[in-house]
Amino acid sequence: MLHFADSLTFSGRKVVAAWAALPLPASSGSSLPDVLSAHQDVPWKLLSSCKEQRFSSCFAQSVVLRGIGQEKGPRSPLHSCESPEQVLQQYLHSHFPGAFSTCHVLQQPCHTQPPFPQFFSPLLTTRGFLQDRAQGSSSAGVESVPVLAALQSCPGLLGLLSGLCRELRPRRWGRPCAAGLEHDDVQEALEELRTLAQCYEPGAGADGSEDEGDSD
Repeated sequence: MLHFADSLTFSGRKVVAAWAALPLPASSGSSLPDVLSAHQDVPWKLLSSCKEQRFSSCFAQSVVLRGIGQEKGPRSPLHSCESPEQVLQQYLHSHFPGAFSTCHVLQQPCHTQPPFPQFFSPLLTTRGFLQDRAQGSSSAGVESVPVLAALQSCPGLLGLLSGLCRELRPRRWGRPCAAGLEHDDVQEALEELRTLAQCYEPGAGADGSEDEGDSD
C-alpha cells in the first residue's frame, strides 16, 4: 500500500480524489471497447468532497475496471488492442494525455447482494447491465454490477485544500489552546497545508519529475 500511495503522490503531493461509476453504464453482451467508445467523457462521478466538476487533467491516477469482457470486432482503434488492460490504458491516455496512469481490469464484477443497498435503477438486470425496459416488481434485485473506479492526483484538489486552509484559520477557532493546541503549532500546520495545496496548481512539478509517461 505504501508503494501504491507513493506512485500517485510524487512531487510533494499527498492527497488523491476518488471517482467511481457504479454501475458502469453498459448493455448486456457489450465488449469493453464498445462500452468505453460509447462515452466521450469518462463516465465516473466524484466521490471526494471536492467541488463537483469534470477534471480535465490529472498528474497521476490508478484505475480499476471490473465486470466487462473484451470481444474481438475491429470497429474502432480500441478494438485493435491485444488485452483489456491495453484497451483501458489507451482510453485513459486519450482523456488524460501525459498523465502517469496504472490500470487493472478484472473479469469479476462487484457483488451487490444484501446487505448491499439496492439503490439501483429498475432498468438494470440482475447482473447490473442496462436494458430497454424495467423487469418489474418480480425482479430479484441487482446481484452484481460492472464498476469503473479511480484514485486521481489532480489539479482539482487545489480548491479543496485551499478551502480547508481558509476554514482552519485560527481566528475561526476562537481559542485553539483550549483544545490542547499551541498557536505556533496551528500556524505551522496551516503553512504545511498551504504548501501542499500549491503542489496541485496546474503545471506544478513540471520540471521533468512528471514526465514518466503512461505505465504499461
